[in-house]
Amino acid sequence: MFVIGMKSRIGIWRDRFGSGNASLIVAAAAVGIATGACATLLKLTIKWITATALSVTSAVGTDYTTIILPVVGILLAVTYQRLVLHRDISDGIRLISQRFADKNYHYTPRLILAPVIASSITLGFGGSAGSESPIASAGAAIGGNIAGKFRFSPEQMMTLIACGAGAGIAGIFKAPVGGALFVIEIFTISLDTIAMSALFVSTTVSALTAFILSGCTVDMRFSDPEPITSAYIMAVVGAGLFLGLYSTYYAAVMRFMKKLYAGIKNYWLRGIFSGLTVGLLIFTFPILYGEGYGSVQQLLACTTDKLIQNSWLSHLALSGYTTTAITLVIAATVLIVKPFATSSTIDGGGVAGDYAPLLMIGSVAGFLFSVAADTLFGIHLPIADFVFLGMTGVMAGAVKAPLMAIFLTVEMTCIPSMLLPAAVVATISYITRIILNGNKSTCTDIRRDPKNIYN
Repeated sequence: MFVIGMKSRIGIWRDRFGSGNASLIVAAAAVGIATGACATLLKLTIKWITATALSVTSAVGTDYTTIILPVVGILLAVTYQRLVLHRDISDGIRLISQRFADKNYHYTPRLILAPVIASSITLGFGGSAGSESPIASAGAAIGGNIAGKFRFSPEQMMTLIACGAGAGIAGIFKAPVGGALFVIEIFTISLDTIAMSALFVSTTVSALTAFILSGCTVDMRFSDPEPITSAYIMAVVGAGLFLGLYSTYYAAVMRFMKKLYAGIKNYWLRGIFSGLTVGLLIFTFPILYGEGYGSVQQLLACTTDKLIQNSWLSHLALSGYTTTAITLVIAATVLIVKPFATSSTIDGGGVAGDYAPLLMIGSVAGFLFSVAADTLFGIHLPIADFVFLGMTGVMAGAVKAPLMAIFLTVEMTCIPSMLLPAAVVATISYITRIILNGNKSTCTDIRRDPKNIYN
């Protein structure tokens, strides 16, 4: 009787107010709450699977099992997609953009939890990527289902799907403005004033929900940035150039690897090959395991042990090399191999996202820039500041979304005083990538080319 009564009240509310602007805002807030809770669930599930998988590895007593874990994770994700869902959900952002292009705004309820389940398996077993694309996909499905229940118009349905996608990014990163700018810069869909208001309501509510459910904690702690001087800004400009160059390399490898994996038609063989690639890279560089937020936090705290911890390259210390030299070598090598690990995770059959890897490898790039400047040229730079700026610069250049990169990283660390240097490094990195891109389009509208955000 209660369920019937609820359905009746929903029907009355929908018939009376379903087409109004106020109802769109209320629905956007509901999307934000549900998506923020879903983002928290995804984080906790990944954390639990990761702890369980690593405890098994520890019990076995050998690091060689880390080679097998990504194979298991990717094959389980492939099995879930092919035999349970009977559809490919590995590239959530591309699928959302394709729906916008096709004006297909109808989502089945099972598409809400499907990306959460598949992504948890992929990343929990060591997939070297992020959870933002799956949660954006889940948020879009939440928006689509709520819009369908209340019979919104097609334009309003599009708005709520966009709200859900943005809320997913906002919830997973606790970055409301970054989540809204994700929708604006990546999808570049046309939104009127009411739709924009709904988008910001949804992302704000989602970030707040995730913040409260996580115990009101910040995922990345960063304190005491250096005072901004003219010399500091000049160093930031130099970092922007370096990060723009690296972003161009990263994007080129991602494009190449996507084509490589697309050529392997048997998805089981593709899953095994990609899983072994990720496993071997993790075995060599354990910092590549999973999303990498722990590594970012350690670098922000100027604790560099994570870079060399459990790596066979750390044994070079026994050969007379300094720890700084070893760390620089490992950091540079991680920069080279990270896009191979990320693409193997995403394009090999796993369900994961592109943005967390950019934050992780950006932190390593910023660390390498600052330490190399000190070691090679005697220019002392604050390591934590440039770790932060590395995250901003690589994201801005790699996916050509500078505004999203600026606000996402500033909001994640809750350091508004870094807004100016973040804007400088994002702009320089973005311009560098555009120049090196030659005659290719600078537009990030993946509706025009939904196959690759790295064009």
